[in-house]
Amino acid sequence: MADRQPEPLISEERIQTRVGELAAQIDRDYADARDLLLVGVLRGAFIFLADLSRRLSVPHAVDFIALSSYDSASTDPSGAVRLIMDLRFNIAGRHVLVVEDIVDSGYTLSYLLHTFAAREPASLKACALVRKLDRARVEVPLDYLGFDIPDVWVVGYGLDWNDRYRTLPYIGVVEP
Repeated sequence: MADRQPEPLISEERIQTRVGELAAQIDRDYADARDLLLVGVLRGAFIFLADLSRRLSVPHAVDFIALSSYDSASTDPSGAVRLIMDLRFNIAGRHVLVVEDIVDSGYTLSYLLHTFAAREPASLKACALVRKLDRARVEVPLDYLGFDIPDVWVVGYGLDWNDRYRTLPYIGVVEP
């Protein structure tokens, strides 16, 4: 496995086309908003967030948050989520769009949306590059979605396996 390139699941071209479509939809939805804040969930969302934000024409700022989560495959099946790094900006009264790389169990995004809702933003929406419906443990609202994918381990375009393959321009499948 270590020497092989991951098998492509979603090509670079399909990703870039979909990012453009998502940006156009976000531009339409936030056309009248003057205070949009994109919040990237580190580390996986940074490439998706960078490409998405460069394609937006609506005024926006970018901030990051880092979380640690545990799912049913780990030693903590409760879905516990821990805040590692919080935002630099106050989100009260601002339009907030959370940008995630992947929605798997849903625990992390659910935690994040509940945490941010308590901070009283003007609006709160979520965008994810990929979602694994078969792995969902909690239902989370996704306003913008790149792709639904099967329950396979994916890497590339921000997603990693043991901090490897994150910078691949496509999304590929590995068998760790």
